[in-house]
Amino acid sequence: MLAVALPVAFSLSAIPVLAQPSPPTSEVVPDRQPSTEQNGVALLRVVVPDQDALDRLNSMGLDLAEYKKSVADGIEVHAVLSPQEAQDLRALGIDVRGAISDQTDAAANMAQRRSAIAESKEAQAEVDKLTVLRAEWFTSLDDQRFLSVEVKSSATDAETVLTATWDSGRGTAPDSGGTATMSRFTDAGQYMYHRFNTPLNIDQTPTKVTITSNRGGTVTVPVSKWLGERRKAPGKHYISDFVDHYMDPTEVTYRMTTLAREFPKVAEIVDLPYKTNGYRRLAQAQFGTVAASTFYVSSKVYGHEGGNDISVALVKPGTPNAALGVSVTGKDVVVSLATDASGAVSSTARQVADALNAHASASALLTAATYRGNAGAGLVAAAPATRLTDNLKAPQSIARAPFQMKALRVGKKRDGSKTGVFLYCQEHAREWVTPVTCVETAERLLRNYARDNATKKLVDDLDIFILPVVNPDGAHYSMYDYNFQRRNMTDHCGPERSDPAARNGWGVDINRNFSVGSYYDGYSGASASCSSDTFAGPAELSEPESRNEVWLTHQYPNIKFAMNTHSYGGYFMWPPGAYKAAGRELLPRVDFGTEEYFWQASSHILSAVQSWRGTAIWPGRTGPVPDVLYSAAGNSADEHWFNRDIIGWDFEVGADVYNPATKQFEPVGFQPPFAEGHEEAMEFSSGQIAILEVARSFADDDDRPRSDLKVTAKAPGSTSFTFTIDEPANVYYTLDGSRPTLSSPKLTAAAMREGAQQLTVDRTTEVRWFAVDIAGNVERGYRPDGHADNYRKERVEVRKAP
Repeated sequence: MLAVALPVAFSLSAIPVLAQPSPPTSEVVPDRQPSTEQNGVALLRVVVPDQDALDRLNSMGLDLAEYKKSVADGIEVHAVLSPQEAQDLRALGIDVRGAISDQTDAAANMAQRRSAIAESKEAQAEVDKLTVLRAEWFTSLDDQRFLSVEVKSSATDAETVLTATWDSGRGTAPDSGGTATMSRFTDAGQYMYHRFNTPLNIDQTPTKVTITSNRGGTVTVPVSKWLGERRKAPGKHYISDFVDHYMDPTEVTYRMTTLAREFPKVAEIVDLPYKTNGYRRLAQAQFGTVAASTFYVSSKVYGHEGGNDISVALVKPGTPNAALGVSVTGKDVVVSLATDASGAVSSTARQVADALNAHASASALLTAATYRGNAGAGLVAAAPATRLTDNLKAPQSIARAPFQMKALRVGKKRDGSKTGVFLYCQEHAREWVTPVTCVETAERLLRNYARDNATKKLVDDLDIFILPVVNPDGAHYSMYDYNFQRRNMTDHCGPERSDPAARNGWGVDINRNFSVGSYYDGYSGASASCSSDTFAGPAELSEPESRNEVWLTHQYPNIKFAMNTHSYGGYFMWPPGAYKAAGRELLPRVDFGTEEYFWQASSHILSAVQSWRGTAIWPGRTGPVPDVLYSAAGNSADEHWFNRDIIGWDFEVGADVYNPATKQFEPVGFQPPFAEGHEEAMEFSSGQIAILEVARSFADDDDRPRSDLKVTAKAPGSTSFTFTIDEPANVYYTLDGSRPTLSSPKLTAAAMREGAQQLTVDRTTEVRWFAVDIAGNVERGYRPDGHADNYRKERVEVRKAP
């Protein structure tokens, strides 16, 4: 029995969802069809006990934000849920907590429930070995100090407890700064390392931290500073702060074209070849009380093209034994319902839908379908004439036609000879801060070109492409119709999920629609369900929005760097971005030299972000996507890196804000009040400018790397060593006396976040090697494809075992 009754006839302005029975608690839901009810939808906290549970949650097709953090009893993620979805999830035993924001974006901070899930394993007896991955302090807003530590134990079971103790400055007692228990971080069922749930607020700057394990392991390491590198202040004539409100895609695009006209010597517009589907919908109306007696109609043409002018009426004849009939006058459709011998209506939803579809004049105007594939055996009721509507709320100044996406190209010499950088924003429609971030960057570059020497160098030496809105249709819908819209507006669902009440459930997640590590390749973090907010699309690159990105990188092969700006949570990430949940099978990690380049660049870029108002992106939210967030199958950064060797990053603007009164970090959401959104746009525009600085340094780099062999351990019968390098670079080496080439073994990372690997030989060996940096400069000018012998070499001695 369905619980929610619908009015006999209604238009799209107030369509509730027909409730479906909740599955029993024990039922496994592999690919959940979320409710598309609009009223009461909120951004909620959801806590799962571990990464396996998060992957299961992700596979249900829920609308998860790009946000994840460890909490005392598991992993906290945020999801956009209707009341019905929240109820159904709780029935399945999933811990759904209070709201971060609702549809009015007012803070709703509901009281959180906590549940403790204990997982016991037999304690291991041996003393564990502790490897400190990172130990750093940093400052954030209002010069608050924080401590971040990551430590890996050789004892990987859940019973291992690590405790950190630190001093309060040089010469102070080792435990004078404080002590805290660390949390165990797991991903896809695998132990990664221990860390703090959030960076710890501290009063004094520590010099050393000691980590002890309940298994007996202990280690003491120095604490280094994270971020805050000294940055040259902008010139006295430098200007910034060009945005004062959130902008829809029409306004953003006009702003870009206006800039190109104003600065024709250093800017132009690139029209991308694939137009979007457009901010448009078929006009619809729905009739019925419960699913079995409900049907809906959809116009053959879009609402603005005449679909909104169609009406449908259901009329009960005044005579018994009347036949079902359809008549059409202009765009007014009248269904005369059949009656039985007593004069009662006898037409079912299926019969009415079939009659409309069979009538030549009616079917030229509309199509009819029963509710979500229901057999439609229930009787319908008479209803007055109801006008179809596309229910779109944007003003008429927002075009309903397919949207022409435009990129702004900035550079003094735009002939492909300069290193290209691709900055793109708003792949996800509801992330309102991101397009104004791209707009701010464009304004800074062009309006400071004649005023500021540093800006002039960037524009003269680079070829910069700025695409401020990747998802214009969805962004229009988010701003005017449904603010939590994530995807584009293209309906791939067909009759079973294309009823009017499902209008917020259509579209493709653009950042899951690319061709590398995709859902269709078996990777996790996307869905095949057309109503899922991580819907990967009917095929890879099915959407014009994603094809436009790929086209741009192919059309301009000089593009070597990219930045995808998202919201929210305060992350700085890079490829690989996806794994297969079974065994946590990652896309190939970048090589050691490139990984080091990502880390080194992050210091420069994130220091620029911090320079605006002091916001620090946490060390624990910096790194490859799966290491700090979750698997994102078919994302654009992987597309550009693996297919085009484009060094790309992902920003998640909107870092958590620390509240000194509560001593808690508080999330900001997708659409914070513009006062906060403005600050996010300003600081991450500074980060985008810093990416351009990194790219310019790359373009000008002709310095050869220098490396050394460093012995790290000696024992009878073996010696271990590694290589040190003065800049991010790859080392190619041989141990058999042969000449090293680019086909020789390459130095790798020891493990995730652990630095260079250690090599071990069991006999005295001459090691031969050379280093190559990211720009292609080779140590000593050595030519690995030639015959010279000016590679590096050193003899590694091994003492004989007794």
